[in-house]
Amino acid sequence: MWFIAILAMIPLSLWLLKRTPMGGATTGHVMRSIASLPISQNQRIVTVEVGTGEERRWLVLGVTPQSISTLHSMAPQDDAVPPANPAHPPLPFAQLLGKLRQDKGQAGER
Repeated sequence: MWFIAILAMIPLSLWLLKRTPMGGATTGHVMRSIASLPISQNQRIVTVEVGTGEERRWLVLGVTPQSISTLHSMAPQDDAVPPANPAHPPLPFAQLLGKLRQDKGQAGER
């Protein structure tokens, strides 16, 4: 009878251990999603924040069904202050790409 009771306590103790801080369950979030930009049906660019305190970093990741690649790593940006420049409103992607191509073409002519 004791043997059966001990065998029943093993999964119960593992279940309890998993849900305690000693077993790895924490209340502090070590990772959170900042932004996601779909590129195509199966590809996206994701920004996640990892770490806590002074060790916090933002990682820009390229995500596909086959892999996740780190594209860039940077210091966390202030969430409270939106990046705004009233003198230069943001350009849509197509206009920005056209401007970059035009600038590249002018540089090649020189």
